[in-house]
Amino acid sequence: MKRREFFSHSALGTVSFGWLAGASAGQPLLEPSLGTVSKSRRTDLGLFASHFERLGKKPKNIIFVVSDGMSAGTLQLAELFANVKFGRQTCWGQLCQQEGVSRAWMETYSANSWVTDSAAASSSWGGGIRVNNGSLNVGPKGERPTPILQKFKQSGFSVGCVTSVPITHATPAGFCVNHPTRDEQAKIAEMFLPLRFDCLLGGGLEFFQAESREDKQPLLEMFRQQSYEVLTSKAGMNEVTDNNQPVLGCFYKSGIPYAMDHAQDESLVKSVPSLADMSEFAMKRMAKNPNGFVLQIEGGKVDWAAHANDTAGLIGDQLALDEALQVALDFARESQDTLVIVTTDHGNANPGLIGTSGATKKFETLVNARHTNAWIMEGLRFNWSIDEIRQRVQYAQGVELSVEEATILYEHIAQLSESQRGEPKKMPFAKLAQMQKLRTGIGWAGDDHSADYVELTMFGPGSELLPQFVKNTDLHSFMLAVTELIDLP
Repeated sequence: MKRREFFSHSALGTVSFGWLAGASAGQPLLEPSLGTVSKSRRTDLGLFASHFERLGKKPKNIIFVVSDGMSAGTLQLAELFANVKFGRQTCWGQLCQQEGVSRAWMETYSANSWVTDSAAASSSWGGGIRVNNGSLNVGPKGERPTPILQKFKQSGFSVGCVTSVPITHATPAGFCVNHPTRDEQAKIAEMFLPLRFDCLLGGGLEFFQAESREDKQPLLEMFRQQSYEVLTSKAGMNEVTDNNQPVLGCFYKSGIPYAMDHAQDESLVKSVPSLADMSEFAMKRMAKNPNGFVLQIEGGKVDWAAHANDTAGLIGDQLALDEALQVALDFARESQDTLVIVTTDHGNANPGLIGTSGATKKFETLVNARHTNAWIMEGLRFNWSIDEIRQRVQYAQGVELSVEEATILYEHIAQLSESQRGEPKKMPFAKLAQMQKLRTGIGWAGDDHSADYVELTMFGPGSELLPQFVKNTDLHSFMLAVTELIDLP
C-alpha cells in the first residue's frame, strides 16, 4: 500500500480539531465505535500525510514509555517533589524543555466511553482501533486487529514489555494479544507462550505458578520447555546466558512493591529489580538485533496509587518511571536511532496541590515520607488499635494523627471481616488521604479514571512528525509509518 493511499484509510489521517467544531448541542463528541473518517475531515489528510515527507532518518528502535493513570497533576507533583527532595528537575521535566523534542495533547476515549480503562487505551495503541472498556484488541463488532508487537515481531524486530504490575495486566497485554476481557490474566499468561516475545518482565508470578493457578498448569515449566529463559529474581537477570532465547521475568506475586516501600526494604532491593533495572536489561538484550526493537515500558502502579489516593505511592512510582525514562533517553542519545515516546493512557483521580495559604510549607512535609499508604494499610490488616494506627502513620510519613482521626480509621477497620481487610478497596484509603491533605495540601478529585487530554512527548528520529493534537489510536499507525512497515513512496 502506498503512503497516500494508506493515509486515506487509516485512523492516523483523522487528526484535527474538526471533531470539536462539528459537534452540536446534544450530539456526542465521540465518533462511531471505530472513529471512522468523515467527509468533513478527509480534507486534512493530504496535509497530515505531507508530514511524513519530511522524515529524514527513520528510527531503528522504538521505546514506548507509559505512566499508567498519570493525570497532569501527577507529573507536576513529581516535579515539585524532585525539586524539594533532590534539588533537581525530573527527567521528563527536563525533556520537555529541550530542543528537538515534540509535544502534543492526546485524547483518550474508548469505543463506548469518554473515560477509558487501561485495556481499551492500550488497545488503541496496540490494535489501532477503539474498543470497549475491558477488551483487549477485540472491537465492538468482533474485529481482531493484529496487535502491534506481533506486527513488529513478524517483521524481524525484537519486541518486549516491561512493567511494575503483572506482565499479564491490561497495558502490556494491549500491545500483545487479542482477548475479549482483560480480567482473565491466567489465560493471557498462556497466550504469551507461543508468541515468543523477546522480553516480558514484571510482576504477576501468581498467573504462571501451578500452585496459584486454578487449572494448576505448570506454566513456568512450560515456558522453560519452550526454551524461554525464566527469571524470578533480580540475581537471575545477571546470570542470563548471552543467547537469543526469549526471556520471561516474573519477580513478584502480583505488582512489584511500590518504589518507596521497595527502597526501604533491603531484602526487596536485593531480590526484586526496579523498573529501571528491568528496562535496562531489556534494552541491552534486544539491541543486539540488527533489525531493531520495540519495547513498551509501563509504570503501572502510578495508576494503582491514584485509585487509592496514595500520595507517597503516586509520587514514588512516578519517579521510578522517570528513572526508567532516563535509561531510555540515555540509550536513545547514544544510539542516535531510537524514537522514545512517553505518555499516559488516561488520567486518574486528578491530584493536585490545593490552596494558596502555606502550600509550599505543607508540600515540603512529604520529604519525611518513608512508606506509602499501601504499606500503612497492609500493617493495619493485623494490628489496628488506635495507638498502633497513630504509631504506624507517624513512622511511615512523619504525620501525627490526632486520637479523633485515628479513631475514625479504627472504626472503619473494625467493621471489616478478616478477609475484607485484605481487600484494598475495603480499607479506609480515602479517609486517610483526607487527613493527609490537611498536612500536605494535596487533594484528589476522586478515585477513578478521568477523560482529560494527556501529555504526549517524543524524542528521536520521527518525533518531528508529531502533530500537536492526536487521538490515542493514531499512535499505532504512527509507529508503523515511521519505521516504514507501511510502504512509503
